[in-house]
Amino acid sequence: MDFDKDNLPFQIPVAHIRRAIAVGLPVALVLIGAFTGFYTVQPEERAVVKRFGAVSHIADPGLRYKIPFGIDRVQRVATERVLKQEFGFRTEGVARGRTRYSDAKLEDESLMLTGDLNVIDLEWVVQYRISDPVKFLYHLRDATRTLRDISESVMRRVVGNRLGSDVLTVARVDIQRLAGEEIQEVMDLYDAGIHVITVELQDVVPPPRVQPAFNEVNEARQERERTINEAQKRVNQEIPRVKGEALGLVALAEGYALERVNRARGESARFAAVLDEARQAPEVTRTRLYLEALGAVFPRVGRVLAVQDGQPGPFPLLHLNPETRKEPAE
Repeated sequence: MDFDKDNLPFQIPVAHIRRAIAVGLPVALVLIGAFTGFYTVQPEERAVVKRFGAVSHIADPGLRYKIPFGIDRVQRVATERVLKQEFGFRTEGVARGRTRYSDAKLEDESLMLTGDLNVIDLEWVVQYRISDPVKFLYHLRDATRTLRDISESVMRRVVGNRLGSDVLTVARVDIQRLAGEEIQEVMDLYDAGIHVITVELQDVVPPPRVQPAFNEVNEARQERERTINEAQKRVNQEIPRVKGEALGLVALAEGYALERVNRARGESARFAAVLDEARQAPEVTRTRLYLEALGAVFPRVGRVLAVQDGQPGPFPLLHLNPETRKEPAE
């Protein structure tokens, strides 16, 4: 059947159609621009706005507007969020308040050779933050992959310069610090817009095949440390005691020496006084010394009788025996 426009029940004038298009098209464009131009930037994000492919500006958190119809394009970057790269293990999620890890063995990442040609199984985490979203997006093709490759290379070099026993025991803090500093230096050299916050060693163990031998070595080292600690404890106990005894003996000897010196000085002073008196009255001093000597000697030899020519009985002036001494009557 042929279509005849003259037989239609009603006809719309062409001018009306043109007028509707002229009015409706701008309105539609305005509505589309209003609905597609607004966008939201979350608090932990920054938005990089590109206009015709070139970076125009960086938008802060909040409700923002861009030129629609593909003129402005927005790329959101989580600049305030702490991100991480895991090596040697993978976190699958959190179940019932506990972190669940994958059972996959990632030995190509975790197995490393130490400076003394021992193999260890090392798992670590690199925590970082995006400091410059423009550099992070456009200075490198894949900044995240670059960070991962650099982290693994640096860790292998740091571990390869140390003894296996040190990596397993005392060098963990130093390895974390040194690896973090070197990774940051390389990322700054590439101008990647990434700030490395910390490098943490999660688990450092020997491979399963040598685990029993390592346990025996570790037990022997612990026994050695225990013996050293016990010996040091004994030293800390005995040395102060011996020093105290030595100081006591020295103090006793000094006291004895001081006593002998003082006694000698007293006897010397007494002898000087007696000598002075003897020079002034030699006969009296000689008699007194003689009588004092008799008084000191005779009481120890028993009963003593002293007589004088022409005197009957004992000498009345000497009372040399203590039992024969009588106090004079008052």
